[in-house]
Amino acid sequence: MQYFDRLEEAERRYNDLTAKMTDPKVISDSDLYRKTSKEQSDLAEVVAKFREWKRATQELGDARLMLTESDADLKQMAELEVARLVPEVEQIEADLHVMLLPKDPNDEKNVVLEIRKGAGGDEASLFAGEVFRMYSRYAEELGWKVEVTSMSESSVGGLSEVIALVSGKKVYSRLKYESGVHRVQRVPATETQGRVHTSTITVVVMPEADEVDVHVDPKDIRVDTFCSSGPGGQSVNTTYSAVRLTHLPTGTVVSCQDEKSQIKNRSKAMQVLRSRLYQMEMEKQMAAIGAERKSMVGTGDRSEKIRTYNFPQNRITDHRIGLTLHQLDLTMQGRLEPVIEAVTNYYQSEQARNGNAA
Repeated sequence: MQYFDRLEEAERRYNDLTAKMTDPKVISDSDLYRKTSKEQSDLAEVVAKFREWKRATQELGDARLMLTESDADLKQMAELEVARLVPEVEQIEADLHVMLLPKDPNDEKNVVLEIRKGAGGDEASLFAGEVFRMYSRYAEELGWKVEVTSMSESSVGGLSEVIALVSGKKVYSRLKYESGVHRVQRVPATETQGRVHTSTITVVVMPEADEVDVHVDPKDIRVDTFCSSGPGGQSVNTTYSAVRLTHLPTGTVVSCQDEKSQIKNRSKAMQVLRSRLYQMEMEKQMAAIGAERKSMVGTGDRSEKIRTYNFPQNRITDHRIGLTLHQLDLTMQGRLEPVIEAVTNYYQSEQARNGNAA
């Protein structure tokens, strides 16, 4: 099997780290313990899969030895075992091949999620609100935290725009392929003749950028404060708690009014601003790498129609991978895992075939 030496080394390292976790010197040093624990955790999945491979290959070897038995019953049992174990070993090897691909450095990061209505007027804004609830419910199932930084409601109760910080374990690795144009097909409540209308929204998922990822010079930022609008109690329209940041070199504008505290709003706005600037830099790098690689890694260009939600047929279709599921009702309740898993597996397989990093 390819990568055997790397897997052996990973297992040795995992065993060393496991032993260190009980070392009093490591336990007494919180930073060292956290670093050791994280490295051990990062290796745990691939080591478990490698041990599964060793167990399966051992069983396969034993079964093949039994094929030489003169006893007909034993030979038949061996043939059944070989038939069962060969595809199992092949699948484990394929899984290990994917696991050993170079990691996306952003996979562990939290994300900034931006959803905006597109074509379709009121129906688009209603769908934007439903998609935000869909992602929120998915996040809740995974134990993630969703914090709205800004929200613009439409006159019909939908959302013209919503920006939120989503934090938790490996958020970007699960949501990074969600960026793009999402299309909805259904009969609007206002449609009197039962005709199906098509509307669109855009979804953008950006890895949250730390200060070490993007340096923002304070001199390049103009800070404006203003009164919050919408729900919020007595402070609304009476205190200047809302914050608008303008990054002068790029013209990027970020607003936050979710918190009653101006300091908290400014902190959240800075998180979004850094992430947008980081995304701009990533897009520049991808453009330099070229169209072929950009297609391979699936950057989720927001001009690309990636998915259709057809309500009359209870159908969700991901156009990038040709996936169609007739369980749209469950998907809108936050049961997104079948779709996300399929898309992630597709791009990992593409990465494995091309031998490059995603």
